[in-house]
Amino acid sequence: MAKKRPGELVSNRRAFHDYEILESFDTGIVLMGTEIKSLRDHGGSLQDAYVHVSKSEVFLKNASIAPYKYGNIHNHEEKRERKLLLHKNEIKKIQTALHEKGLTAIPLAMYLSDKGYVKVKIALGRGKKLHDKRQSIKEKEQKRSVDRLLKEKM
Repeated sequence: MAKKRPGELVSNRRAFHDYEILESFDTGIVLMGTEIKSLRDHGGSLQDAYVHVSKSEVFLKNASIAPYKYGNIHNHEEKRERKLLLHKNEIKKIQTALHEKGLTAIPLAMYLSDKGYVKVKIALGRGKKLHDKRQSIKEKEQKRSVDRLLKEKM
């Protein structure tokens, strides 16, 4: 399971449980000023969010960014569609992958880049079956028990 990194604002931890991650991309995102301020206050969620491609443009849908608490009448909508910024070849790669059966594009995290821009990490993933989820849970529990034993010995 992915832990929050230092510059990470919002993460979609459920995605690692529900999907087998095949390939990931770092993208820019078009935001309003109040959205950035709200994200810096950790007021966002990627729980039900997904990535959609239309007319050679990539959009992040259903991502929730809470209204900025000090905002005025020009505050943003909470669940509006936001454009993601990618190179043409990356968009084409995602578009062809989405037409393949069983693949989907999901957002994994929103984080601050070195220059202060908000970036979105998206991934192409294949949904896990119930037995796959059980297997990954078993592996995590075994790893924890081994780590616990090693810690006790030291």
